[in-house]
Amino acid sequence: MRSAQSKIIDRRSAIAAAARYQREGKSVVLANGCFDTLHVGHVRYLSGAKREGDVLIVAVNSDSSVGCLKGPGRPILDEQARAQLVAALREVDHVVIFPEPDVAALLEELRPNVHAKGTDYTAETVPERETSARLGIRVAIVGDPKDHSTRGFLEAIRKGPHG
Repeated sequence: MRSAQSKIIDRRSAIAAAARYQREGKSVVLANGCFDTLHVGHVRYLSGAKREGDVLIVAVNSDSSVGCLKGPGRPILDEQARAQLVAALREVDHVVIFPEPDVAALLEELRPNVHAKGTDYTAETVPERETSARLGIRVAIVGDPKDHSTRGFLEAIRKGPHG
């Protein structure tokens, strides 16, 4: 079994890996997220994403993009720590850190077979739906119902065990 650290690759290596897997006839899935404090919803999302293909590449938002998306005080964990936690999951084959607010550019570069999004999205609300459609990438909504969030997790910690 590969170490979590060895699964974290740069963008150029991710592009080359995706192309190599596809030449080998394997289906590549791209999932993405901030993953700021890994929780059960993330694990179920990534497990669902892996079931959509042979190889799972996970794009983790950079620290700067998390700050823009989530606001002050975020991320809780830095990008390298978040990438290593995601990479430690058995289902994950590769992790790449990206600075953009969404993965449209990565979809263009990686050309995965499947773009997996969590159940907080619908086919109509996926930010990269037009890019996926133009490139012929299937969008899959995966994971359990969105009743887990880092925001909710942090709020529960602040409230303590008795609310």
